[in-house]
Amino acid sequence: MSAVRDAVAAIHAGDLVVLPTDTVYGLACTPDGEEPTNALTALKGRPHAQPLALLAASVDRLLDAVPELRGRSESVARALLPGPYTLVFTNPAQRHARLTGERPETIGVRVPALAGPGAAVLDDVGVVVATSANIHGGPDPRRVEDVPVSILAAVAAVVDDGELPGTPSTVVDLTGERPRVLREGAVPADQALAAVADALGE
Repeated sequence: MSAVRDAVAAIHAGDLVVLPTDTVYGLACTPDGEEPTNALTALKGRPHAQPLALLAASVDRLLDAVPELRGRSESVARALLPGPYTLVFTNPAQRHARLTGERPETIGVRVPALAGPGAAVLDDVGVVVATSANIHGGPDPRRVEDVPVSILAAVAAVVDDGELPGTPSTVVDLTGERPRVLREGAVPADQALAAVADALGE
């Protein structure tokens, strides 16, 4: 598929792309280098202090990118991912610190449950930086047609996988004494906390 090839090439070149996830369409770039992330943040109109997430093809590829997650964090990740969660873990080596906003000691990660062209792109590149493909504070895009024209005009590639569920991931912070749901999304808060407790054997 030419769209997949174009997206893979664009990510490797440091350009921005629009990709489908298991929740909404995302705006993505390589995690390597400062310029792509800065361009993504500027295009979205997102405050630099607000963190971004790493989106990985698999938990194994995620652990390659952030090896400090092995152990307790890995247990939670393998129990909940792939799936519609963004998990915030401690980041003792402060890897990808430019993505973490005002909390460089933490990092948000996702492994979407994907098939089709979105999975093909991630399988090739492994890990990207991603956020929803909307203007900051705007509605989450369920279809490519819902992505703002200003974003579509600025990206190097768009991968269309039809209509998506349209509800963003549920964000769970696991850096404190007790897990906290920072944003209720595709998974209800009580269900997310119960899944984390099961993963931790609590």
